[in-house]
Amino acid sequence: MKLRFGVKTAPQNTTYEAMQRVWLEADTVPSIEHAWLFDHFMPITGDNTGPCLEGWSLLSAFAALTKRLRVGLMVTGNTYRHPAVLANIGATVDIISNGRLDFGIGAGWNETEHSAYGIPLYSPGERIRRLGEACEVIKRMWSETAPDFDGQYYQLKQAYCEPKPIQKPYPPFVIGGSGEKLTLRVVAQYAAIWNYVGGGVETFKQKSAILDNHCAAIGRDPKTIERSIQIIVNHNNPADTLNEIQPYIEAGATHIILNLRAPYPEGIVHRIGAEIAEPLIAEFE
Repeated sequence: MKLRFGVKTAPQNTTYEAMQRVWLEADTVPSIEHAWLFDHFMPITGDNTGPCLEGWSLLSAFAALTKRLRVGLMVTGNTYRHPAVLANIGATVDIISNGRLDFGIGAGWNETEHSAYGIPLYSPGERIRRLGEACEVIKRMWSETAPDFDGQYYQLKQAYCEPKPIQKPYPPFVIGGSGEKLTLRVVAQYAAIWNYVGGGVETFKQKSAILDNHCAAIGRDPKTIERSIQIIVNHNNPADTLNEIQPYIEAGATHIILNLRAPYPEGIVHRIGAEIAEPLIAEFE
């Protein structure tokens, strides 16, 4: 798989206008192919009383404003919305973007948000089992006319989702998480892209090998799943970020998300395209 670079602007402690400027700039930089937000209701770094825009609403706006970038949330929390509702939200954004949605999803984890909003935070095992059922529910709603589903956690009865997403058979699933026994098994079954969460390069290699084994167990070619990482960009010296990314590419990462922290310098996307993405593409392709 070829290297694919993207940017992420976490919608915390910043403004709609500031992020819009970054996304519109990214849409003009050929070496930047995808762009991401996160799915939280209050900041997860720094002061949690600060501003934080809702991810899917914001993604819908940026999907309408951009023309080329693939767009998504890295990643939406399954616990925050019933998967049947989420299927309709995702289908709508895919249509608004004219088929550019990468559907990011994970099990959910943020205890502060769950407690503040009165959303149940289940045990880790249950959250991941719910994630697996949610992926099946969403896949069926995107690809079947009016599916029924009788799961342990979710039930559907003639669950229409119309219109369907533009992408066929459905938008690619991007699953974030690194749990070896449960999460990576869900990744093997449903994901087009796996986003590695936490740890260094050696741990990335170990988790990637475990994912390969889960793929083999179900007869799936592990090469059909892109390996994704997120790296925080050093605005002052992008070369530092380039050096940090190189070992991950050597270990098999091809989907690289350059995480930009507010405030965003003017021209930052052109700069990281020229100083990070383009040199790495030239080196490894």
